[in-house]
Amino acid sequence: MENLEVWMRGPIEGVPALLQPVAHALLQVEEDVLKYTAQISSAQLWTKPGGNASIGFHLQHIRGVIDRMFTYAEGKPLSEEQFDYLRNEGADNVGLSTSFLVEHLHQQIKHSLQKLKLIDPDTLTEIRFLGRKRIPTTLIGLLFHAAEHAQRHVGQLLVTARCLS
Repeated sequence: MENLEVWMRGPIEGVPALLQPVAHALLQVEEDVLKYTAQISSAQLWTKPGGNASIGFHLQHIRGVIDRMFTYAEGKPLSEEQFDYLRNEGADNVGLSTSFLVEHLHQQIKHSLQKLKLIDPDTLTEIRFLGRKRIPTTLIGLLFHAAEHAQRHVGQLLVTARCLS
């Protein structure tokens, strides 16, 4: 079963059926990030081959997007800490290691999966608002965007990792 992608392994216990794709995508992000960063040194973390975004940026951004979308999904505005994090995504920080960023992403995904388990499927089409402009969307729209945006950046991370090898 481990050779199969996460979505092919069956339901994630406790996650409502309609939110299984979000849970599967987030868990796939986690597995792929571990695989694609296994050989990345801290020295390579902030390298931008060919002008591509660094692996450090992608790791920070994936974590940040998931955190922000889940905050909006709860109907809350972003905190000052979240705005600070957003402003610093991708800032070359030689003090951060690959393993540190991967672990923080793991913790964010773990926390998000716990939140998914608490969502009432009957609320998925309820209106939520995105950002300071309060762009109207839905609860499921925000959760889906967290998953698909994270997946998109894993693909970009993979390209950068291949450029470095």
